[in-house]
Amino acid sequence: MRTSSPPLTTDDGTPPPQAPPDGWRRAHRGLLLVCGGFALLSAVLVPLTLPLGWDELVYASRFGPFGPATPFSSPRTRGVPLLVAPVASWSDSLVLLRVWLLLLAAAALYLGFRPWLKVLTRPHAVWVAAALYGTLWVPQFYAASAMPNHYTAMGAAAATGCLLQRRPCHFGVVAGLAVVTLMRPNDGAAVAAPLLIAAVAVPAWRSPGRVAGVVGGVAAGFLPWLVEAYQRYGGVMERLADASEVQGGMRPVFSVVHHLTALDGPLLCRPCEGDTVRLWAVEWWVLLPALVAFGLWATRRSGRATAPLWLAVGVALAASVPYFFFVPYAAPRFLLPAYALLALPAALGLLAAADRARRSRPAAAALVLVLLGHLAVQAGLAYRHGNIQEKVRGDWRKVAAVLHENGVRPPCVVTSGIGTIPLAHTAGCTSLETDWVEEPDAVILRETEPPPWAEDWPRHPVPGTHQPGWAVVIRR
Repeated sequence: MRTSSPPLTTDDGTPPPQAPPDGWRRAHRGLLLVCGGFALLSAVLVPLTLPLGWDELVYASRFGPFGPATPFSSPRTRGVPLLVAPVASWSDSLVLLRVWLLLLAAAALYLGFRPWLKVLTRPHAVWVAAALYGTLWVPQFYAASAMPNHYTAMGAAAATGCLLQRRPCHFGVVAGLAVVTLMRPNDGAAVAAPLLIAAVAVPAWRSPGRVAGVVGGVAAGFLPWLVEAYQRYGGVMERLADASEVQGGMRPVFSVVHHLTALDGPLLCRPCEGDTVRLWAVEWWVLLPALVAFGLWATRRSGRATAPLWLAVGVALAASVPYFFFVPYAAPRFLLPAYALLALPAALGLLAAADRARRSRPAAAALVLVLLGHLAVQAGLAYRHGNIQEKVRGDWRKVAAVLHENGVRPPCVVTSGIGTIPLAHTAGCTSLETDWVEEPDAVILRETEPPPWAEDWPRHPVPGTHQPGWAVVIRR
């Protein structure tokens, strides 16, 4: 006769601290190994010599070694420049910057999931969750990148886990939400909302300390954005209006389909109308909800508390809503906070599936094949996008070489109908993005014709590019 295991919850409904210290230590060692593997796998799949992308150039060019400084638009925040400052402030070494960011990303992965070792009653699920998240192609591609989304994801995971602990780590809640808000204020607000509701409305988590932690974390991360809003834009509403215009107009939209088609790229789907998705790339959106549902079901059936998992799901959904219904374009990295939080119940689902698969060799073989197929798809996408971006960004250098060969050297001003900022920066020039207030020294074209005032300028094709059709016209 099967005996039911006792509920592994405390009287107030929260999970107790993990009783077996050996199990906690093994789970902690597993998390450390996953974080190290995350960094190594990214270094193998995405070259550390990959030139800086458009957004990365904007952030890194705040510092002299990576200058000249490029325009810093209203949607951007000062979070990523803080990440690159320890290296970019004194060295122009691209590889050194990539290595620093890779180590930082691995440390963030550890700090994001570590609080959950004291929340989940199966601590080994924590390193499994970190592995599920860390082997996705998006965090793999961006691990060594100067981009904010991995850090918003880890800040959200850390803040949620710290809030859920029996003795909440208020500093962790503040720090996690401060990181999220400093990187992306809209993500900070979205993540904080369900946490604040939980800290106020759920008896098991209701406490002034939790409420203060949530409010204090968002306030700390929001303050630099607020100060800059008044210094540069004249106020909060003015900055929001300007940011909305830069992003194509924030409005109620239905972007879920765009995010579906962006599962295999491109890195920025704007516009997305002509994009399609390879069917095999959809596997993550099939596997993830199945594992989450099974994890919730298995946890409830075992008598363990499901409330922490439901909060993780709620925060994940809240973090996704702005991108699904208000942003008129898509990028795979936007959903990283949701993936990180959903990976926790998904990990419990995967462990429950593994427990059942041990009873049947065919079931075990099927589970292994599914996981291997998933890993192969994700690794292939990470490698593919690293290879593509290396070639695409290499075109910028070839364009710059043609400009230099034809006398366009710093100080210079260039413009283009596409990618003006990275093209100009690579050439050491200033980018002109206004309505032709002044004539630039050169216009960079790709499969287009020059503006009327530059039609008689000498045209120079750019040979050997990955993307065809590059040319420059240079003022006489």
